[in-house]
Amino acid sequence: MLTLALVKSQDTEETITYTQCTDGYEWDPVRQQCKDIDECDIVPDACKGGMKCVNHYGGYLCLPKTAQIIVNNEQPQQETPPAEGTSGATTGVVAASSMATSGVLPGGGFVASAAAVAGPEVQTGRNNFVIRRNPADPQRIPSNPSHRIQCAAGYEQSEHNVCQDIDECTAGTHNCRVDQVCINLRGSFACQCPPGYQKRGEQCVDINECDASNQCAQQCYNILGSFICQCNQGYELSSDRLNCEDINECETTNECREDEMCWNYHGGFRCYPRNPCQDPYILTPENRCVCPVSNAMCRELPQSIVYKYMSIRSDRSVPSDIFQIQATTIYANTINTFRIKSGNENGEFYLRQTSPVSAMLVLVKSLSGPREHIVDLEMLTVSSIGTFRTSSVLRLTIIVGPFSF
Repeated sequence: MLTLALVKSQDTEETITYTQCTDGYEWDPVRQQCKDIDECDIVPDACKGGMKCVNHYGGYLCLPKTAQIIVNNEQPQQETPPAEGTSGATTGVVAASSMATSGVLPGGGFVASAAAVAGPEVQTGRNNFVIRRNPADPQRIPSNPSHRIQCAAGYEQSEHNVCQDIDECTAGTHNCRVDQVCINLRGSFACQCPPGYQKRGEQCVDINECDASNQCAQQCYNILGSFICQCNQGYELSSDRLNCEDINECETTNECREDEMCWNYHGGFRCYPRNPCQDPYILTPENRCVCPVSNAMCRELPQSIVYKYMSIRSDRSVPSDIFQIQATTIYANTINTFRIKSGNENGEFYLRQTSPVSAMLVLVKSLSGPREHIVDLEMLTVSSIGTFRTSSVLRLTIIVGPFSF
């Protein structure tokens, strides 16, 4: 407590008192003096690692729970004259036991053991640990480098005579395997597997991400600690690096001849003749194959054949509407009927008439690719009085891709 000089007024005399205390102490207005702060009571988790907190003047100590602590709050004894036959002896000299326990200072270091600081401040016994604080120096730490201190396992004496953590990972004194990563801990270390690996027994093995959580749309390749996605031929990897997009080889590179046209499908392309008409049919400007009525061979053949191409993915869910056929020319007083003329020997398809001039091709059996189906869809037109009859065919080439995506 610091008291300034008295200030005199005309009538009274006033004393001005300042109540600023040293760190670790607080002002006691009742006793009118600085008192020690109990950090063990106000600091959450003051001590770690299973240590117990012991309040100390101006601070606190962290000691093992097995240590027996006796706090001696006696006032310093008065000096007494040395006895006859002695010279220079002082009070408070004690003997330090080799079984003294080390404590921990706030901030991480261990306080010196009793064997290292034998003197007026410390007194030890066989089964207890007595700390006598010197009010003149409540936070004294022995600084004599010749004194050896006893540190717990995983700690070593520093140049400031405190116990500091040993970084076994940096020092290379750990026993982690070459496929493990050393993680330093206070007073110890841990061996962990690097990212992308998991511990099986004593070994770190690469996680097979492709089996555990395959996110690739097509092909997944496991690499050390991760995975990469690749696409099948005819596809390219999308921007998310997971999905695959169909490459239109007909717009990039293809091997079709000049008299052929390129048809792109899911996972590839095919070349088809630009003029698919076969004798006696001839190609018209409307890209239809027409059999001339003047040709006697055309009497028993469909009047026209139109070639169409489509692609579907493999193993498509069924039933599924896949193609619609519709009359381009409508005659008065006629009736149109639709049927599958050929290409449905295994019953994969069904033709459902949806109006007097249209019908829908339905896939009723799942198809696996790569595969090509050629289905002839016929529209038969008959006059209502039976004097007129004609037919036309739509030859549909269905390319089933090799993949279901």
